[in-house]
Amino acid sequence: MKGIKVEIELDARKQAHLEDDQRAEVGFTSGPGVAVQSAARMRLALTISIAAGLFLAACSSGEPSAFKAGPTAKCLRGNGYTVTTDDAKVGIIAANAPNGGLRANEPGNALTIAFGQNSDDAIQIAAAFKKFAPKKLKPHITDVMRTQKNAVLLWTVTPPQAELDKVFACLKG
Repeated sequence: MKGIKVEIELDARKQAHLEDDQRAEVGFTSGPGVAVQSAARMRLALTISIAAGLFLAACSSGEPSAFKAGPTAKCLRGNGYTVTTDDAKVGIIAANAPNGGLRANEPGNALTIAFGQNSDDAIQIAAAFKKFAPKKLKPHITDVMRTQKNAVLLWTVTPPQAELDKVFACLKG
């Protein structure tokens, strides 16, 4: 019985030794050099991740995190819309939106945009538009209302895709 036990112990030692050799081949060694090697790898990984983060930040679209009434109104005016940001004329929901509101008109359609501080505000603004919509509008409000980040856009008539694109391009921060 003792012979079998010794043989098993020798096999376990050979296996442990083999595993150490395999670890050394892929760079996972144990011993005094491990701390230096691991610290160097950590610094390299940190440097790479910081560089990647800076690269991604530099390559971002430059789009603002939140749209606002003033810059958007200016762009819409430049695209032929008649625009007002006067609270008395934009409607109660848009007038009370955190980042303001506007009313833009072009022949055949009118657009109200309410600007929240963030997308959570936009969800609440959209709910308010739905709640206080005229009875005739409620069944098809999703046809005339869109949300883009913090902005909620509400048309009087379903806009064609070209108009949607033109207005979305004018959303500014």
